[in-house]
Amino acid sequence: MMLEMERDFESKLRLQNNSNNNNSNNNGVQRSRSIAFRAPQEQFTIHDFEMGRIYGVGSYSKVVRAKKKDTGCVYALKIMDKKFITKENKIQYVKLERIVLDQLDHPGIIRLYFTFQDTYSLYMALESCEGGELFDQITRKGRLSEDEARFYAAEVIDALEYMHSLGLIHRDIKPENLLLTADGHVKIADLGSVKPTKDSKITILPSAASEKACTFVGTAAYIPPEVLNSSPPTFGNDIWALGCTVYQMLSGSSPFKDASEWLIFQRIIARDLKFPDYFSEAARDLIDKLLDTDPSKRLGAGPHGYAALKKHPFFKGIDWHNLRRTSPPKLAMESHSGEEDDGPSWNLTHLGDDPFQQVPIEKSGAASSSEAHSHLSRLASIDSFDSKWQQFLDPGESIIMISKVKKIQKITNKKVQLILTDKPKLIYLDPSKQIAKETIVWSDNPNELSIQVANSSHFKICMPKKVLSFEDPKQRAWHWKKAIEGLQNR
Repeated sequence: MMLEMERDFESKLRLQNNSNNNNSNNNGVQRSRSIAFRAPQEQFTIHDFEMGRIYGVGSYSKVVRAKKKDTGCVYALKIMDKKFITKENKIQYVKLERIVLDQLDHPGIIRLYFTFQDTYSLYMALESCEGGELFDQITRKGRLSEDEARFYAAEVIDALEYMHSLGLIHRDIKPENLLLTADGHVKIADLGSVKPTKDSKITILPSAASEKACTFVGTAAYIPPEVLNSSPPTFGNDIWALGCTVYQMLSGSSPFKDASEWLIFQRIIARDLKFPDYFSEAARDLIDKLLDTDPSKRLGAGPHGYAALKKHPFFKGIDWHNLRRTSPPKLAMESHSGEEDDGPSWNLTHLGDDPFQQVPIEKSGAASSSEAHSHLSRLASIDSFDSKWQQFLDPGESIIMISKVKKIQKITNKKVQLILTDKPKLIYLDPSKQIAKETIVWSDNPNELSIQVANSSHFKICMPKKVLSFEDPKQRAWHWKKAIEGLQNR
């Protein structure tokens, strides 16, 4: 299966000298049996790079800061597990993302430089955005000023207008997928869910657009009501998500936030939308028009398109023609007084093993104990964490997961470092003082230690005499549940 998949990617994504054999099929999307890629498929190996911190983890990939040893160029290296992609039928998503990224050319969209692969993984070298996620800016500042939100929203609109003009629907616009350059300009990232329309100007491979028309894609809090009703995707989907993002920038939380995805969906369908008192009239009116229940009437997706959206009073003062030359808001940097980033660094101990043997993070169904153990042992071997946490580990003990989370208490919430090891052991500690607060008594018996997930951010660790509630701002609640249950089922 591995060799077959490797041949498949090499044959369908290899560099071609001629791409003039395009043809149009019934739905109008230009398709080709081969594509001349701007970003070449190189013969590099992972050894050609110095691997740094992990930017993010997905269901079948990790994005790692990587410096090319011979040039010193820094990339965000997206590393995708071939076996998992094949098993979960994600091949067309990976192909489509690679093909679409290669053809996009806009300062507001992440750039793809080159790809390469080995026996186990596919690699995409993407533009490294040293400013991090827009989500992080919202979290660090609590909420953004209207001037800040106006600038970021304008740059997102500028990039979305370009994508929509090419007949592409992003389908997962949210603060986590809006990255910032070192000087603070927005780049739209994560095009794994992109959907070409029938009039798309992007050339794609036939096998890269085989998704069903009404496939459920996106993140719960940003999904528009028509998607919940199984309607085909439209440009209005992205406009709705833009409205949710503007609301979140100005308030610090998404407009339909609730305790579970089901409750979030009910609020979306009912359009249960409330504005804080400090929202200006212009901000309320903009969000109200972006979150119209009729996707064809949303500002930007209506008959007057983006011209009407850009003329909205909220964007008064924006120089649309010189947007990328305008000075962006000042970035709120990470605090380094006990508030360090808890992201892991990377080492090469996984080479020769089968890296990224991922277990899908789902809301129902459990992975087999052998799969879970394999997944966790590999995570332990490939993630090398800052030595400052080693004082809490026994010899030979490895960290499986680590996050800076909020411990939810009746009166106050406190940031703590939550650590899961392969011993197995669960501890949480004060990250500023690096003092262990408590070691959670481990048990393989789910009656004595269980994990309850309320939504993607909130989860509880339940013991016979105590329940600890946590909020993970990176929305990894289900990852915590799977990791802990995987260790219990070894």
